[in-house]
Amino acid sequence: MKNIFVLGAGRSSTVLIEYLMMEKTSFNVIIGEKIPEIAEKKFPGSKIIPFDILDTETARAQLKTSDLVISMLPPTLHLPVAVICADLGISMLTASYVSDEIQKLSSSFESKGICCIMEMGLDPGIDHMSAMRILDKIKSAGHKLTAFETFTGGLLADDQKVDNPWQYKFTWNPRNVVLAGIGIVKFIQEGRLKYIPYQKLFQRTEVIHIPEYGYFEGYANRDSLKYLDVYKLKGINTLYRGTLRRPGFCKAWDAFVQIGATDDSYTLFGLEDMTHRQFINTFLQYNPNDSIELKLAHYLNIGMESEEMYKLKWIGIFDDQLIGLQEGTPAQVLEHILKKKWTLDDSERDLIVMWHKFDYIENNKIKQIQTHLVVEGKDQVHTAMSKTVGLPLGVTAKLLMEDKIKVTGVQVPTIKKIYEPVLDELSRHGLKFFERDTSAR
Repeated sequence: MKNIFVLGAGRSSTVLIEYLMMEKTSFNVIIGEKIPEIAEKKFPGSKIIPFDILDTETARAQLKTSDLVISMLPPTLHLPVAVICADLGISMLTASYVSDEIQKLSSSFESKGICCIMEMGLDPGIDHMSAMRILDKIKSAGHKLTAFETFTGGLLADDQKVDNPWQYKFTWNPRNVVLAGIGIVKFIQEGRLKYIPYQKLFQRTEVIHIPEYGYFEGYANRDSLKYLDVYKLKGINTLYRGTLRRPGFCKAWDAFVQIGATDDSYTLFGLEDMTHRQFINTFLQYNPNDSIELKLAHYLNIGMESEEMYKLKWIGIFDDQLIGLQEGTPAQVLEHILKKKWTLDDSERDLIVMWHKFDYIENNKIKQIQTHLVVEGKDQVHTAMSKTVGLPLGVTAKLLMEDKIKVTGVQVPTIKKIYEPVLDELSRHGLKFFERDTSAR
């Protein structure tokens, strides 16, 4: 029997480990967790051992008996895992982006006939695989691809929108949400390079319609240009990657951007005695006669009764409640305040939406294909996010153990040898894309 060693038993590992335990007819599953009690509560009866990747010698001895390691550790800890795996000749999977340091280990993995497949989650992961399947189909038919747009969003399921004007809560790393878009956004539109400075990002959105699920708004991700090589799209006229939110989210979020509340470059003074209300006031001009609400509305040039102000009031930023931090940057403070209202409770479910649009020329006619994936979570534990991140890893692990995926070196799932069998298996587990011809008639 082969051994799969899963490192980390946090929220993102739930669906992954449950899938592996269900499929373990040809392999054993070992769970390594720094705090074993976390795993024991979630996966009673499983083989669980204390594991700390920073204890290098012990970790090396523990991993030595593995045929495959799945790292669900924080991204900064993947490198020491990869170094051990490359040295010992053990294949490895993660959902995280490939780092330059791990990419340099590709020849070591390849020389031992093993692989390190990264970016095997939702985004990155399912986005790569679903896009490449259509892109390769268009190219293999001899058609000329002219545009590719793709958006993904982690949202609240529709049944919760009445009680939350943002129609949003954190379903993944809150810090990444708060810092989304900081820097310069780059993409290609109709053959021209386009750049959006951060202070304008949430003012330039695109409306996306998903059949049966309604309308969403999308804003651009930081750097779409790097996918020219990843997806082999050199010469394409339009390439745009973005994030989905419910309509109205971006206008309200832009208030935080404009006043500077998402800045992560300096630490605030006197934070231990600061309230939510005082935090917002630190960014506004001094005026003893106007309320903080009025000053903010004037600064943003929005009405006191506007939809944006309603959303800001609902989130609690004008409350006389202590923030509850001893130190932090504006972005860290904002994240802490938002967590108080944007954390999923027992009655709420999350939603994953992914949408692709492909424009191409066939027999001198402009054609268009749109595809979408929608996944609804069951509860706080079995979230759509956990499923769409964990299941691709689990499926890939099973296929590797069954020798149905044969690749070596450091890889991402943009090649047919990986994406075809994984997408087929994911479809059997309910992660199915719907494709439609949306060409102009």
